Amino acid sequence: MDCCVIPLRHGGLSLVQTTDFFYPLVEDPYMMGRIACANVLSDLYAMGITECDNMLMLLSVSQKMNDKDRERVMPLMIQGFRDAAEEGGTSVTGGQTVINPWIIVGGVASVVCQPNEFIMPDGAVPGDVLVLTKPLGTQVAVNAHQWLDQPERWNKIKLVVTKEEVKEAYQEAMFSMATLNRTAAGLMHKFQAHAATDVTGFGLLGHANNLATQQRNEVAFVIHNLPIIAKMTAISKACGNAFNLVHGTSSETSGGLLVCLPREQAAKFCSEMKSQSSGAGGQGATGGAWIIGIVEKGDRRARIIDKPRIIEVLPRGSQAASQDNSSTSPAPSPNLS
Repeated sequence: MDCCVIPLRHGGLSLVQTTDFFYPLVEDPYMMGRIACANVLSDLYAMGITECDNMLMLLSVSQKMNDKDRERVMPLMIQGFRDAAEEGGTSVTGGQTVINPWIIVGGVASVVCQPNEFIMPDGAVPGDVLVLTKPLGTQVAVNAHQWLDQPERWNKIKLVVTKEEVKEAYQEAMFSMATLNRTAAGLMHKFQAHAATDVTGFGLLGHANNLATQQRNEVAFVIHNLPIIAKMTAISKACGNAFNLVHGTSSETSGGLLVCLPREQAAKFCSEMKSQSSGAGGQGATGGAWIIGIVEKGDRRARIIDKPRIIEVLPRGSQAASQDNSSTSPAPSPNLS
C-alpha cells in the first residue's frame, strides 16, 4: 500500500503514515521543495485522506556546494516544502538535515484517522472504470529540457519538437508535479471510489499492476487511453522508445491518482475534477482527470492494450492551449511562480 495503517490502542483510531524522498529533478529549488512535499502527501491522498496532522522534512545538503550556493538554494527548497504543506492544511514541525554527496529532499506525513476517513485500496469490482488525474510524461519533459544544452542529445529529438515546445512541456510537468492530489482525494469519497494509488517511480503500468494485486476480488485492469503531455510521445519514439512511455513504465514524479470508480460515477468525478482544477489554476490545459480504462474479471494484473489512444495534453500557457481553453484555464496561481 502507499501508506502504513497502524491501529491505535484507543478509540478505534488508526495512525496512517508515509515517507518518501528523492533527488532534485527541476532547476528551481523553490519548486523542487513544493514537488517533494506534494509527492509525500500524495500517498495519503491515494487512500482518500484529505487532512494531514503533521509533516517532517528530510533534507540532505550536498558537500559539493559552496557556502554561497548552499545559503541561496536550501532556504528556497525548505520554503517551497513548507508552502506546499500549508496549502495541504498542515505544517512542518521538524525533520532531519545531513551532509551528503548529493542533494536529497523528502519528508514524512502522519495523520490519525477514523475508519471512515480513508479508503482501503482493495475494493475494485468488474465494471469499474479507471481514472487518472494528471498527465503522464514528466520524466520525458524534464530530460528533454536538460537536453537543450546537450547538442548530441538534442539532435536526436529536434526533428519532432521545437525548443519552445520543450520549454512549455517542462513548465507543465513542473506545475503538474507541484500540484497536490488533495482535490482528487476528497472526490474519491463523494463518488464512492473502490481503490486508488498514486503514479510515481514505477510508471503507470507498474503502479496499476501493484494496485491490481491488492484487490480482494479476482479482477484485471485494462488501460485503453494514455493522457500524455503534448509532444512527449514523439520525443520518446525519437529516442527509440528508451523511456517506454507508451508502454506505461516511464517513471513519473508526484504523478496523479489512479482511481477505480463505479462506472456511473466516473464521468461525474472527471467533470468535477476539471471544474475544481480550473478554479485552482488547473491541472493541465484540458482539465483534471481522464478515463483511461476498465476493470474486468481477471488475474489481478494490469495491461495496456497494443495500440492505446494517446491523449495529447496541451501545456497551460501554450498558444494552442490558450486558443482551445481561453474561457476555462486561467494562468497558474502566483504562489507557484
